Amino acid sequence: MPLTVLGVITARGGSRGVPRKNLRPLAGRPLIAWTIAAATNSRLLTRTIVSTDDAEIARVARECGGEVPFLRPAELASDTAKTLPTLVHALESVEATAPRRYDYVLTLQPTSPFRTAEDIDAIIRLVEAGRPPSAASVSSAAGSHPLKAKRIVDGNLVDYFAEHPEPEGVPRQALPEAYLRNGALYITRRDVLLAGSLYGGTTRAYLMPAERSLDINSELDLEFAEFVAARRPPPGGPARP
Repeated sequence: MPLTVLGVITARGGSRGVPRKNLRPLAGRPLIAWTIAAATNSRLLTRTIVSTDDAEIARVARECGGEVPFLRPAELASDTAKTLPTLVHALESVEATAPRRYDYVLTLQPTSPFRTAEDIDAIIRLVEAGRPPSAASVSSAAGSHPLKAKRIVDGNLVDYFAEHPEPEGVPRQALPEAYLRNGALYITRRDVLLAGSLYGGTTRAYLMPAERSLDINSELDLEFAEFVAARRPPPGGPARP
């Protein structure tokens, strides 16, 4: 049987780095609209909802075609609130009002506007085989390789990983492959999520290119996103029937 997957677009109202970032315009559309469009055009998501505590975000999300079945409790939307209880709340709220149990929950952060419907379907296909505890999207860390990470101790640079010092004089291209989670896609099996984990024991990797991996956390990120958006087609296209 095909997997049943609940997509959860997490969009709280508060944001320090970029105030009201989920509503900020990107190429003339609210930032959240890009993620709603990608989810709408996915062929493998069973259902997608927006989880927000903010009435304005809820209104804009609905105008953009998103489903907002509830407002998230305030305690799940503070600066210190974590993603896991937000996803559990969304899953339990949806399952309480519909006769369906979901196999997986897919986390979709609006701060990753360039992930596509094809990316969403690809990570779902990735977990169809073997049904691992989780999978996450990653991109190459070549531009910020972990072996180049440093700490400042008494004003001096020291290797962040003492057991893995940066090899002197080695060009970036010669460093071993390394990857970073890019924040665009996290998919977690239902039982793993309800047991209190986003990842479980094994996390499969879904590799995305740099041009679709931008994660907006600052005004500079948003400016760069405008540059990228001007050189790519608008999100979505015709919605699936």
